[in-house]
Amino acid sequence: MTKIARMMIAVLGILVLAAPAIAGWDANLDKKAQKAIREFKKVDPGMKAFFNKAYGYAVFPTVGKGAIGIGGAHGKGLVYRKGRVIGKTSLSQATIGFQLGGQAYREIIFFEDKRALDKFKKGNFAFSGQASAVAAASGASANVDYAGGVAVFTMAKGGLMFEASIGGQRFTFKPK
Repeated sequence: MTKIARMMIAVLGILVLAAPAIAGWDANLDKKAQKAIREFKKVDPGMKAFFNKAYGYAVFPTVGKGAIGIGGAHGKGLVYRKGRVIGKTSLSQATIGFQLGGQAYREIIFFEDKRALDKFKKGNFAFSGQASAVAAASGASANVDYAGGVAVFTMAKGGLMFEASIGGQRFTFKPK
């Protein structure tokens, strides 16, 4: 096994095992999630249709990401069904490739139907390197459709990241 492969396995293990447990209620997280929703709708008013028609959605107000060859990201969020919080979630990501820097971004995952949301809630939901997220911009939502029962949007908050990498995101879910 190459040195890079061993390092990637170590990073993945740390992200999965060291991800903080989701315990207690965080009113501040709720405020941040509501602000993120407002920001997405402001940048692209067409996203209101996603919020209205989706079976449910997960909102990550801030995901922090950093990399030097091998990268990782982590964020906490809330899961909604019909506009009401049904649980807490966390996101962990590991990547490898040509990448350098750090950034913060918001992410929203829309679930098309009950099956997609139930799969997410089981706690073994993961996106592969082939999953793609759409950067929120005016009119971007008009060209997006669900893939595998989900639609993912991101919005940069700050930082600088040079990246050509592969990896995946893994999620946890804890009911409210």
